[in-house]
Amino acid sequence: MKKTLQIGDQAPSFELKSSDGETVRLAEALQLGPVVLIFYPGDRTPGCTVQLCAIRDEWQEFRDYGLQVFGVNHGDAASHRAFSAAHRFPFPLLVDENKAVSKSYGAIHALLGIQVIRRSVIGISQDGVVRYLRRGLPKNAEILKAMKPFAKA
Repeated sequence: MKKTLQIGDQAPSFELKSSDGETVRLAEALQLGPVVLIFYPGDRTPGCTVQLCAIRDEWQEFRDYGLQVFGVNHGDAASHRAFSAAHRFPFPLLVDENKAVSKSYGAIHALLGIQVIRRSVIGISQDGVVRYLRRGLPKNAEILKAMKPFAKA
C-alpha cells in the first residue's frame, strides 16, 4: 500500500497544462522559487472561490517570499479561464484532467463512490521537498509562516 504524502517527502513530479495552454513542470517551476499547490474541488464553488480570492487579495505577500502558486483541479481549460478571469487570479490554474497529480499528492477522496479532489495546500521548497501540507482551508498567514524559511531571497 502506498504511503500517504507527508512533510519531508520528495514532492511527486508532474507536468500539467495551465488554463492558458502553457505546460507547467514542477522541476522547472522550482528553479524559479518555492511552489504552493492549491488543490481545490471545483471552479466557481463557494469555498474554492473564497480560498483562491484570499490568495489573490494577499498576492503581494506570496510574491515577497518568491512563492509560485498554482491552483490544481480536474476542470477543463475553458472552465479554468472563465473562473480565473471572473476573479482576476494572478496565478495559473492547472488542468489535472484524470486527477493523477491530485492522487499522487493525496488530494483525492471518495464521495458517494466518486473520486473528488480534496481541498489541500502543499508547500514545496526549491529542493523539491514537501515543507507544508494541510488539508482543508488554512489561513494564508499559516501558509506564509510555514514557507518563510524556504522563501527565495
